[in-house]
Amino acid sequence: MSVIAAYIVPHPPLIFPEVGRGEENKIKSTVLAYRAVSDEIAGFAPDTVVIVSPHAQMYADYFHISPGQSAAGDMRNYGVAGVNISAEYDTEFAEALTAVCEADGFPAGTLGERDAALDHGTMIPVRFIKEAGFDPVKIVRIGISGLTVEDHYRLGMYIRDISERLDQKTVVIASGDLSHKLLDHGPYGYAPEGPAFDKEITETITSGDFLRFLEMDAAFCEQAGECGHRPIVVMTGALDGLAVSTKLLSYEGPFGVGYGIGAFRVTGSSDDRKFLDRYLSLEKSRAEERHKTESPQVSLARHTVETYVRSHRMFEPPAQSVEAFQKQKAGVFVSIKKQGNLRGCIGTIAPTKENIDLEIRHNAISAASNDPRFDEIEPAELPYLTYSVDVLLPAEKINSAEDLDPKKYGVIVNLGGRRGLLLPDLDGIDDAETQIRIAMQKAGIPERNRDKIELERFEVVRYL
Repeated sequence: MSVIAAYIVPHPPLIFPEVGRGEENKIKSTVLAYRAVSDEIAGFAPDTVVIVSPHAQMYADYFHISPGQSAAGDMRNYGVAGVNISAEYDTEFAEALTAVCEADGFPAGTLGERDAALDHGTMIPVRFIKEAGFDPVKIVRIGISGLTVEDHYRLGMYIRDISERLDQKTVVIASGDLSHKLLDHGPYGYAPEGPAFDKEITETITSGDFLRFLEMDAAFCEQAGECGHRPIVVMTGALDGLAVSTKLLSYEGPFGVGYGIGAFRVTGSSDDRKFLDRYLSLEKSRAEERHKTESPQVSLARHTVETYVRSHRMFEPPAQSVEAFQKQKAGVFVSIKKQGNLRGCIGTIAPTKENIDLEIRHNAISAASNDPRFDEIEPAELPYLTYSVDVLLPAEKINSAEDLDPKKYGVIVNLGGRRGLLLPDLDGIDDAETQIRIAMQKAGIPERNRDKIELERFEVVRYL
C-alpha cells in the first residue's frame, strides 16, 4: 500500500462550537465539507494519517517530526477550558521517516521538540476524524520549515516512499488556512494578493495541475498572509507519481481568512505527475534568462560565487570588465535567492576594501559560504540561483521612524556598540516599525530598548 488519499483542510479554532459560540454557523459549508472528508477518511481506515501543520514545531532549516508515543493539546489559548484532544503517534512511521532522511542528509527528524503539546492545526482535523468514528487515529505530525519549495516537495516524496516501504495505507492532510488578508476588517487587513492567492489555490485544486502550487512566488505568498502553501506543497510531494482525482469541496472566507477544503483520491500511478522535475527545469530556465540580462555588478557576483563553490578560489575577472568598479568605494550587500527564497545575504555598511570590485567579490563569497542562517551553497544549487547587488549610499542620522520609508530607505539601528542593518524595499516589510524591529533583532538589541536606539537611514543603488 501507499498514500491512498490526501486533503487540504483549514484550522480555524472557531470551527469548534465551544470556541465559536455560534460564529461557526457562518462557515457551514466548511463544517459540512470537513465532516464529509472525515467520514471518507474513517471509511478508508488508514494505518496512519500524516498531518503537516504550520503551527507544529517550525525551524528555518529543518523539518520537525514529533517524537514519542502520543500527545495532547487543548484550546485554552482561545479562551476555552475543557476541550482536550489527544492522538497516538505512529512511532514506526516517524522513526522510519527520520532514519531515511538522516541517511540521505535531508534536514528532517525528531530532534528539538520545544513544545510537545498538539497545536490547533493538528487538533482540529484529529477531532473531526474521531467524531467520524475513527478512534483511535494514529498520526505522524510534521512541521513546515523556512526551506525551499523543492525541499517541502521532497519531504512529501519521502512520506510516500516510507508509506510504500511499510506497506501502510496512508492519508496525508495539509492543514492550513489560505490568505488572512481578504477583508479590511480581517485579522491582517486587506491586500490584493489575498484574494488572488486563494483563487490560485482553489483553481489548482480543481485542475489538479500541481505545478501551479510549486510555481507560486514566495513574495506573493508572503504578501497574501497565508499559512497553507507549504503544507500543501508537502502534500503534493506525497502524491508525486500518483494519478489522482481532485475535487474542491468548499471555499469561503467570511472573517477575512480563506478556508478551503480539497480532496485528492489516488486512482493509480502516472509518470506524467512527477512535478518536481518539471518545476526544476522551469526554475533553471528562468535563472538562465535572468543571467542574460543581468547587470555587470550582478554578473561579477555570480561568477565569483560559481567559481568559489566549484573550486574554492577567487574569481579573477577580465580587467576591462571591472575597470569602472575599481575607481569607487562603497558598502555593498550581495543577496542570493533560490526559488524565490533567500539563500544568503552578506554585506558591509561602509567600504572595507579598496574598491567596489573587491567589495562585491568578497561579500559574494561570504553570502555563499558564511551566512550563519544557511549552509554553504552546494554546486548542484548553482543553476537555480539568482543574485542582486546593493551599493549603499552614505547614511544619515534621523530622529524617528517617521523619517523612514521602507520602500525607499534602509535603516541602521545603533545601541552601545551594537549595530543592525536592514536593506530597503524587501518583500513583506511594509512599515517603518517592522523594519526597525527586524534590524534590532539582527543587532541583538532587546525590544525593551526600543526607545534608546539611534537611527540612521540610507538609500541604495540596486543592481539585478
